[in-house]
Amino acid sequence: MPRIYHPEALQSGQTLELSPEAARHVQVLRLQPGDGLTLFGDPVLAGEWTATVLRMGRQTVEVQALRHEAVDREPARPVHLVVGMPANDRMDWLVEKATELGVASIQPLMTERSVLRLQGERAEKKRLHWQAVAVSACEQCGGNRVPVVHPVRPLDGWLREDEREEVRQGARATLSLAVGSLPLAGWATRLAPTQPVWLLHGPEGGLAPAEEERLLSRGWSPVGLGSRVLRAETAAVAAMAILGHAHAA
Repeated sequence: MPRIYHPEALQSGQTLELSPEAARHVQVLRLQPGDGLTLFGDPVLAGEWTATVLRMGRQTVEVQALRHEAVDREPARPVHLVVGMPANDRMDWLVEKATELGVASIQPLMTERSVLRLQGERAEKKRLHWQAVAVSACEQCGGNRVPVVHPVRPLDGWLREDEREEVRQGARATLSLAVGSLPLAGWATRLAPTQPVWLLHGPEGGLAPAEEERLLSRGWSPVGLGSRVLRAETAAVAAMAILGHAHAA
């Protein structure tokens, strides 16, 4: 059945109108009254709801929630990506693929070597676009938790102001090409299977040496993905895949 994101608490038998974005999605799919669909995003009951279309208007869609299913398709280990934004449409691809792999949140960063520079209204417009990409990816892949895409921040500002206690208490690693960096898979096997991970990497060209030094001085571990140099967006997705399959011995 088609999957639709609906981030509101639901009850069995409840009738509701879908959001304009969700209604357009249903209309594009050409669903008709009586057709089934799945709703997810309930902030109270994790999982998803089976539902049926009651009415198709010109711009509105009314559905009825039928039955809750406590389905959990999320990784045991929460992984939070802190990413120096790649340019052009590569950030879209990164958000989409990381969501498919179960990323818990994405923090876009501007670093010294960033090509993409965003501020003010333009930055918020991009964030909303990436959040929509994450929603669409969840609808497609079967995930029931849409990752939060945080507002764009400069790296130094994020470290100074937003490296919250939950970040400091988690496992923190930064992708690095430096000699002596630990293989990411080996580093991850030392962690408890459910321990949150914060993984930071730079944009095209990586982090500047001074930026990497600041991270290491704050307790971030340098980790690597092997001998090949991957594009920024490829590195993020490869790291997500490794972290999703690395388990403590």
